[in-house]
Amino acid sequence: MGLFSRDDDSGAGGGGTDDEAIWQGRGFVASVIVVGAVLVCLLVWFVARGNNTPASQPTAPTTRTAPTEQPTEEPTETATPPAEPTGTTTPPPSRPRPGRGGCKTLNPDQRIPRTTPTAVTWEFEADMLIPTQQEGGPALTNSAGVRSCFAHSPTGAVLAALVTLGQIRNPDLTIPVLRERFVPNEGLQLALAEGKATPPTPGQTKSVAQFTAFKVLDYLPTRAIIAIAVRIDDKNVASIPVTMAWSKGDWKGVLQTDGSFNGSTEPDLLQSMTGYVRFGGA
Repeated sequence: MGLFSRDDDSGAGGGGTDDEAIWQGRGFVASVIVVGAVLVCLLVWFVARGNNTPASQPTAPTTRTAPTEQPTEEPTETATPPAEPTGTTTPPPSRPRPGRGGCKTLNPDQRIPRTTPTAVTWEFEADMLIPTQQEGGPALTNSAGVRSCFAHSPTGAVLAALVTLGQIRNPDLTIPVLRERFVPNEGLQLALAEGKATPPTPGQTKSVAQFTAFKVLDYLPTRAIIAIAVRIDDKNVASIPVTMAWSKGDWKGVLQTDGSFNGSTEPDLLQSMTGYVRFGGA
């Protein structure tokens, strides 16, 4: 079972690409560590099931300050993903100090984000860009590199979902992230068992998927369901729902009983970005 699942007889298009391998199939967690499916494509499983082609070795996190995209509340045009990140290195941005911001923020904004969150810095986690914000988090990073402490708010839940997904596809962090950033349940035990069963395999990938938008589907103080949209190639953007739970003072991921995020819910290949908030560092 993988973190992202899809029925075996479903799919769109022809043969899979390198990026299509990681997010399809029940073996996501194993593929994440088997760098063969660590293609960073959180949703590429939507296109036909492809071969698990080895992915690239994780690289040291490189900071990059990139302006977020202009707010778009209800875009109606066909999804047109931005270009690949260039990987340009800039001086390290200021980062939240331990114990400040994130889950320590007093009275965080409880409005559902309808426009692009501001004051966000995008940083590389391996070859995928993840967001950080002084108010929303993450405010803490442990010795293993796992980020945590997100604001108890809708925006904090969104940031937690993207950061957790971005970090879990790094083979060096998959098991630590599963242990520390997910609610204990049957699905987590299955994911951990699969993750530990397969050692990392070196390799390379041709392209990397990147976050491009989100939509808060439902929000309660104890639980948030967020649709995360990822650009999977030059023409396609796919989306999948991710559930986050407020547990022990932080937002944590919730896996289904099969060890995936989506269970029987099919990923959605978007024809339009209507209702989504554009949010990406690429």
